[in-house]
Amino acid sequence: MSEPRRDRLDQPVEPGRVRLPRFDPEAFGRWSESIARYMGTAKFIVYMTVVIGAWFAWNTLAPKTLRFDPYTFTFLTLVLSLQASYAAPLILLAQNRQADRDRLAMEEDRRRAAMQKADTEYLTREIAALRIALGEVATRDFVRSELARLADELDEAAARRAKLDRRDQDA
Repeated sequence: MSEPRRDRLDQPVEPGRVRLPRFDPEAFGRWSESIARYMGTAKFIVYMTVVIGAWFAWNTLAPKTLRFDPYTFTFLTLVLSLQASYAAPLILLAQNRQADRDRLAMEEDRRRAAMQKADTEYLTREIAALRIALGEVATRDFVRSELARLADELDEAAARRAKLDRRDQDA
């Protein structure tokens, strides 16, 4: 069945429920990061200095009738306080988002390091197994020495047979 409409005038509104405007937290986060990045530049400091200097100059040098902040720069203080009250949470939000990105990057680095460690340990075990297996395999020098030893034994055996044959012939 279809869901009942919530904006009907013939049905009471749920008590205690305030409808706030919805916003995309990711878009708001990107926007706050861009503001925080801009506030951290020399360009922002220069512009802010120019605005404050112009404010001082106008409210000090202009005729009293044209000054818009006549009470010792009270309005300037209010504007700067308002700017600071919005800048601080935006900067904190941007820092939190950066901390989240850093945390994810560190988790990924840890995961990759663990995989590399496992791969390295596997390769180490394989190399050790190959070394053990090669220890049981006959090398070229070992085969040569065994063949030389066998050739010497055959020569000695042939010399003994020849000696026995001569003895048998002489007898």
